[in-house]
Amino acid sequence: MEEILDPQTRYNEWREKHKDDPPSNLPPCDVIIDDGTEHEEFDVVTDPAWKAKFKAKKAPIAYWLETRKGRKAWLEKYLPGIPHGSKYRVYFNTPMGPLERVPAWATYVIPEADGNQSFAVHWEPTPEITHKWRHKHPPKPKSLRIYECHVGISGMDSRVATFNEFTDNVLAHVKKAGYNAIQLFGIVEHKDYFTAGYRVTNFFAVSSRFGTPEDFKRLVDEAHGLGLLVFLDIVHSYAAPDEMVGLSSFDGSNDCYFHSGKRGQHKFWGTRMFKYEDHEVLHFLLSNLNWWITEYQVDGFYFHSLPSMMYTHNGFATFTGDVEEYCNQYVDKDALLYLIFANEMLHFLHPNIITIAEDATLYPGLCEPTSQGGLGFDYYANISASELWLSFLENVPEHEWSMSKLVSTLVGNKYSADKMLLYAENHNQSISGGRSFAEILFGSAKTDEALLRGRSLHKMIRLVTFTIGGPAYLNFMGNEFGHPKKVEFPMSSNKFSYSLANRKWDLLEDSFHKKLFAFDNDMMKLDIDGKIMQRGSGGIPNVHHVKDTEMVISYLRGPFVFVFNFHPTKSYERYSLGVEEAGEYQIVLNTDEEIYGGQALISQDQYTQRTISRRTDGMRVCLEVPLPSRTAQVYKLTRIRRA
Repeated sequence: MEEILDPQTRYNEWREKHKDDPPSNLPPCDVIIDDGTEHEEFDVVTDPAWKAKFKAKKAPIAYWLETRKGRKAWLEKYLPGIPHGSKYRVYFNTPMGPLERVPAWATYVIPEADGNQSFAVHWEPTPEITHKWRHKHPPKPKSLRIYECHVGISGMDSRVATFNEFTDNVLAHVKKAGYNAIQLFGIVEHKDYFTAGYRVTNFFAVSSRFGTPEDFKRLVDEAHGLGLLVFLDIVHSYAAPDEMVGLSSFDGSNDCYFHSGKRGQHKFWGTRMFKYEDHEVLHFLLSNLNWWITEYQVDGFYFHSLPSMMYTHNGFATFTGDVEEYCNQYVDKDALLYLIFANEMLHFLHPNIITIAEDATLYPGLCEPTSQGGLGFDYYANISASELWLSFLENVPEHEWSMSKLVSTLVGNKYSADKMLLYAENHNQSISGGRSFAEILFGSAKTDEALLRGRSLHKMIRLVTFTIGGPAYLNFMGNEFGHPKKVEFPMSSNKFSYSLANRKWDLLEDSFHKKLFAFDNDMMKLDIDGKIMQRGSGGIPNVHHVKDTEMVISYLRGPFVFVFNFHPTKSYERYSLGVEEAGEYQIVLNTDEEIYGGQALISQDQYTQRTISRRTDGMRVCLEVPLPSRTAQVYKLTRIRRA
C-alpha cells in the first residue's frame, strides 16, 4: 500500500477535488405535504443525478474508519469491509483540531520506525493462514517452575529474534531443563524496544517486531504440546506516555484513560497512570485480560509493579508492615477494586487461570480469596530475596553474610509462604543497568580458585532459593547455565548496538557452563521426582537450624534434609543436625560433585549416614554429616529405623 500522506495534505486535495460540490450533504429536493390525512406524510422527490454523485463520494479522509469519541461512546461513521493486512489509523474531529491515532483496540500495530508514523494493521487472515490449535492447555500443576523469557533477545545473533525462532530453538531447551512454565515479558506492543516491553502502547496487540499474531499462537500451541504453561507479564499499572501510537491524550483530552494533573503521571518514570474509577477504563483493561486468554490461549498473568497503581505515591515510600500504611489516604481504592474485579472475572471465566502479583509492599490479603476480602491472586513474588542476594554479592564480605537475615528474607511472610514465588534473580538483575549473578561471581575471574568460588556460590544460591520457599520458583533465561553477560537493549548510550541483546546458547557446549546446567537440571528433578516444593507442613519447610557463627543453615521438607555451609573457609568433618525420623539418610544432590564442577570432597562411602540417638535442634535424633566449606547437600530418608 502506498504511503499515507499527512492529514492536512489529504484534506487540501479533497477540498480541491470537491470545490464545486453543493455546500451541504442534503440533496436538493421538493417536499410535498398531504394535509388530507390524519397524520402528516412526506413525499420526498430527489434528483437522481445528485443521488448517484453522492453515492460515488468517498470519505474525506482516506481511512476506512472515522470515529468520534464522546465521553462514554463511540460513533461509527464509516465502516466498510477492510481487507486483511490493510493499514489504517483513526481520525478525530475535536475542538482542538483534527487528530490521528492508532486505535486503542487494535490487535496488530506497526509502531513508529525510521521516521515513519505508526499505524494499525487489520488482522483477519483467511482460514488457510489462520493458526489451527492442536494442543489443549496443560493441567494446572501443584508447583511452578517458571522459565522467564524475552523473545527478542532469545537468539544468538545481534538482532531481534522472532516468535518462530523462539518456538523452534528455545522451547525444547526449556523442556529439557525441567521447567513446567514459561513467562514472557515484552510481548504486548511497545514503541521503544529498549523499554523491554514495560511501556506498553497497544494493549491488545502482540509486538510486531517479533512476528505476526499467528506466529505467537504457534508459540503458545507448541509450548502447550510440550506440557509448558504460558504466562504473560502484563502491565496494567501504567502505560506509555506516547500520543501518536499510545493512549495518552487519545481523544485530545488529558483524562481520556488517565488521571489529569500530577496524579496522571508516574512519580519517577513519567508513564501515565490509569483512571480506574472510570467504567470505560475498567471495561478496557478487563477486556484486555480476557482477550489474551480467548485469542492466544495463555494460562496466566504476572501483574507487573502493583505498588505503582495501588498507591498514589507509586510505592516509593517506606513500609514497616504497620496496617495503617495499607489503609491511609495514599491507597488508591479504585485500583484495588480493579484488581479484585480482574481476579474474580478471570477465575470465574477460566477456573484454571493462574495470577501472580508483583508487590514489594506485601499488601495484606494479596493472595486471599476475594470472597474473604482479599485481592484474589494465586501467588505473589518475593522481590526482597533477589535484592538481598544482590546486596550480599556486591556490598557484604562473604564471611559477614548473616544466615538469620537470609532465612527470614527467603521465607518471607510465614502466613502466606505457601503462596510465595521465589527467585534468586530475574531479568531485573541482568537488564536494569545491573549485572547478572554469574557476571558478578565469575565474569572477571582469572584464577581457578576464583572460578571455583563463583561456581560454588552460584549453585548454593539457586539451591537454597529453590527449596526453602513456597511452591513456585522462577529463573531468567540463560541464568541456569551461568550466562556471563548482562542484557543491554540497543539505545543511544550504546550507539544502538545489539551486541548484548542476545543469549549465547553455545556456552552449553563449554565444560564450565555445561556443569552448571547439569546441576540446575538435577535441581529441577528434585521437584519433578520428589515433589520437593510441596513438602513440609502446609507446603512450608521446617527451618530448624540457623547458625550465624558457623554460617550453616538446615531445614526439613518431608523425608528430605537440606544443609548449607556458606562459610568461605571453614569445613566440618562431623556436623550435628537434628532430624525428625530415625533411620538411614542418603545424599541425593551434592553441589560439590565433580559433574557439577566441584571438588568431590565427600567420598562415596560418606553418602549414606545413620541417625544417632542424641537430642539436637529440639529433635530426639540427629545426623553427623561431613560439611565442606561453600557446599550444600540434600539428604533423603531411605530407611526408617523403629525403636
